[in-house]
Amino acid sequence: MLRIGITGGIGSGKSIVARLFAALGVPVYDSDSRAKGIMATDLGLREQLLAAFGAETYTPEGLLNRTHLAQRVFGEAAQVALLNSLVHPRVGADFEAWVAAQAAAGQPYILKEAALLYESGAYRQLDRIITVFAPPAVRHTRVLRRDAHRSAADVEAIMRQQLSDEEKLERADYVVYNDDSQLVLPQVLALDEAFRMG
Repeated sequence: MLRIGITGGIGSGKSIVARLFAALGVPVYDSDSRAKGIMATDLGLREQLLAAFGAETYTPEGLLNRTHLAQRVFGEAAQVALLNSLVHPRVGADFEAWVAAQAAAGQPYILKEAALLYESGAYRQLDRIITVFAPPAVRHTRVLRRDAHRSAADVEAIMRQQLSDEEKLERADYVVYNDDSQLVLPQVLALDEAFRMG
């Protein structure tokens, strides 16, 4: 069973592309939502996060306080590294268990969607990588339209923390262009056919 990663910078449209694959019946592991779930339910991780980032990391109701966590780590390389060192191994183990279930079900291939595929080291668990590409100006506009709580400076800061488009494109096995100049669906259909053939 092929393990395919799908990544791209903020606003590139990687989630939309992943949803198109899912609509074709491909199992998709959404790293972001799985990480949130693990941070909410893994008691050992919960204790580590509280110790590292303070009592406000979880609300009085026991929910992950993403705003507090983001404020604690954003722009602080050492804090981001600490958070990643706690969360990424748990997500990696969860992914392996999920993959085993998909393989047992006879799936020809699966997708792992992750914004930080390279930065987290998760690419090492995968056979091939798709990068979803859109120019920075297009991505910037999309994110500001989508995320009312973000400022232009926020978006630029996030883009600076992610691997450059050039490096993602260089490391990719496949590129899906989501730059508003060509249709995405035919690109996804062609990749799906190729992956199903092995």
